[in-house]
Amino acid sequence: MIDLRSDTCSRPSSAMREAMAWAEVGDDVYGDDPTVRALEDRTARLLGKEDAVFMPSGTMTNQVGIRVHTEPGDAVLFEQSAHVYLLEGGAPSAYSGVLPRLLPGTRGIFTAEAVHAAVGSPHPFFPSTVPAPVRLLCVENTHNNGGGTVWPLEDIEAVAAAGRERSLALHLDGARLWHASAFSGVDEAAYAAPFDTVSVCFSKALGAPVGSCLAGPADLIARARRFKQQIGGGFRQAGIVAAGALHALEHHRERLNETHAHARWFAEGVAAFEGIDLDPLAVQTNIVRFRLTNGRAAAFVEEMHRRGVHALPAGPHEVRAVFCLDIGEEETRGAIDVVARTLAEPN
Repeated sequence: MIDLRSDTCSRPSSAMREAMAWAEVGDDVYGDDPTVRALEDRTARLLGKEDAVFMPSGTMTNQVGIRVHTEPGDAVLFEQSAHVYLLEGGAPSAYSGVLPRLLPGTRGIFTAEAVHAAVGSPHPFFPSTVPAPVRLLCVENTHNNGGGTVWPLEDIEAVAAAGRERSLALHLDGARLWHASAFSGVDEAAYAAPFDTVSVCFSKALGAPVGSCLAGPADLIARARRFKQQIGGGFRQAGIVAAGALHALEHHRERLNETHAHARWFAEGVAAFEGIDLDPLAVQTNIVRFRLTNGRAAAFVEEMHRRGVHALPAGPHEVRAVFCLDIGEEETRGAIDVVARTLAEPN
């Protein structure tokens, strides 16, 4: 089976398994797991932040990131198709009790003007206690539902400046920030610089089996550690999984352009088929989304699966394919062939 459901479906390499097997461990709840601390320190330095905290998932780092900046009843600005809004189980409302306010975007990217419009201009005649106060602005880079779109640095800086002007805290969902840097040549610290907190994932993109980090100022990360524990994120001998993440951080970032190349090759291949709507030039990183001009995505991916390729429906007529480090030339060629055969013989 060629698995294109997500880059989280990658398997640990032999070298990564070796690093995990011999990892030095302690008890993370007590703060004395040396491998966890090494991962947190390395991540904080890469992102240009004072500290970082290791957690089981990117959902947890995003949601704790929201919680450290807000109180129940606050409003948070999200792009309308943001992962943290659409694909994290309703956690902003359920966990932090915040009100999502949605910004219009193009492939996940919105403008400074949209931020100003969402916050609005209060008038002294209108009671300030009536609307939910907007406290936080969230940005996603790369943008999953946008098809792995990379924010240009100048656009990031513009929306961050608008947020600061409106006294908002800033959080970056950088689950695939590594891909943004590999594509653009902008290092992760430059992308992270405008934000108070940054979430990065090791099991997406980098191929580790488990984990994400939330990075930021020391005081906010200390507050984040409280919420991590509160929602059951306290690890014990977590150095075993942290070693996998640390190995990925040190050895896999340089390989990410391989996944970009395979995604573009796949996109160019399937875009040539009648019945598919896809602009290959829009594929920047490792995520390919294409639209079926005839037929429904649910039936299409089921038939692809029967023929040996596992992908996901991404809407009534859209299919998503994500390329990870385990997908090479043979798998990419095979996936293109399966799409062709599924179009020619749908069932």
